[in-house]
Amino acid sequence: MDTPAAPAPAIISVQNLSFSYRGEKLLCDVSFSLRRGDFVCVSGANGTGKSTLLKLMLGLLKPLSGSVGIAEPYAGSVAYVSQRAASFNQDFPATVGEIVGLGLCGVKRPGNRKALIDDALAKAGLSGLGGSPVGKLSGGQQQRVLLAKALIGAPEIIFLDEPTIGVDSGAVVEICCMLAERCRRDKATIIMVTHDIPSIMGHASVIIHFEKTGVPRVMKPEEFLGEISSELAGGGHLGPRKDSERGFFI
Repeated sequence: MDTPAAPAPAIISVQNLSFSYRGEKLLCDVSFSLRRGDFVCVSGANGTGKSTLLKLMLGLLKPLSGSVGIAEPYAGSVAYVSQRAASFNQDFPATVGEIVGLGLCGVKRPGNRKALIDDALAKAGLSGLGGSPVGKLSGGQQQRVLLAKALIGAPEIIFLDEPTIGVDSGAVVEICCMLAERCRRDKATIIMVTHDIPSIMGHASVIIHFEKTGVPRVMKPEEFLGEISSELAGGGHLGPRKDSERGFFI
């Protein structure tokens, strides 16, 4: 009888993470771990701490206590698209291709630079727009430009803070499929804050759900859906549990 394969080691480890702002605690004793190839959906109501969690994981904010560890060599291969990042002035003096090409700075990737840019644009649904002024694009198109810029360097870890804001529903599905393919094919780890639960649910491997400010729970998608169904039916309770592989549900 074959011995089951050991679980892949964690590449991101969050331990007892807490954060406060102006005396108000926004995150409280959060712990979880993520593996290579995880597609993580961070969900919950506005103002509950989703974006704060991403910024702490990126090192953009200093925690009140606790730690975030990213294993090597993954720590040196990280991309980030911030919330509402697409706000180019109409007269911004750069083309779509030039913006996307910035994602190759400091990155060694085989292949012709123009071909890499064209491929990234095609995967983002922006074929033929490489020479267009980025400021002339719609908000949704600009958001996809920044996604293409983040992905072109083939980063190991990708943080996305509501990247589908302003993008039509059909394009949202395409973007989620594109990101899921990166996880499957390249074993990229994606942590994505989103309210677009239906579009991502079929692809996500981990759900980090904020039920209230500072208190996220980490669960598998089937658990999340099952508990939502129970709540809608008037039964069940979203109480704390322990996952022996990933850490504690908070």
